[in-house]
Amino acid sequence: MPQFTVTGDVDPFLHVSMQQGEKIYCESNAMVMMESNLELKGKMTGGLGSALMRTFANGESFFQQHIEAIKGGGDCLLSPVLPGAIQVLDVGTTSYMITDGAFVAAESGVALKVRTQSLGTAIFGDTGGFFICEASGFGKLAVSGMGSSFVLEVEQGKDIVVDNAHVVAWDSALRHEVSVTTSGGGFMGRLVNSVTSGEGMVLKFSGKGKVVICSRNKDNFIAWLRKETRGNG
Repeated sequence: MPQFTVTGDVDPFLHVSMQQGEKIYCESNAMVMMESNLELKGKMTGGLGSALMRTFANGESFFQQHIEAIKGGGDCLLSPVLPGAIQVLDVGTTSYMITDGAFVAAESGVALKVRTQSLGTAIFGDTGGFFICEASGFGKLAVSGMGSSFVLEVEQGKDIVVDNAHVVAWDSALRHEVSVTTSGGGFMGRLVNSVTSGEGMVLKFSGKGKVVICSRNKDNFIAWLRKETRGNG
């Protein structure tokens, strides 16, 4: 099976080594380098319906890059769209929910499907709107978030709370709910204060499983980048 290795400390690459006949797929424009034994094609993963759902519901590419070792074994280097660390997860007995823009690459045995979220999570969770991608099947899955990344282990009876903008992926067996951390006043007052200030909206995870988090807020980075672009334009 393909070997996934993260290489580099700052804005790392995902190094994938494949034997003849093996294949992976990755987000559009993720491929940086590949050896000549490998072949690159743009395909709709999971058919037209799945591609449309990922594109319009989760902001993923309609066509993804499929890399296959046609003429023999070979290596390739992949890079996430936004600067940040990469985590390689094992999909099999565990499936993972993936936030918007976090998908980098996966083995061909991993399927990306779109699932609906509850109304409260969809509106306030900042994890993908009413729809979110779930990675199931069998194989390696690479995800990325801005800045450094860290894997939290949630244990029974020891819930964890994470700022929703710093969540990258989580074990689909975990229960998650949106909470408002702002204190004082009624629920609606705290909710309005959280939304307007940009603070206080968190996800609480319970059960047993992994949560991948990142150190930077993607939305803040994009807003800063747009501001800098306008200022230098």
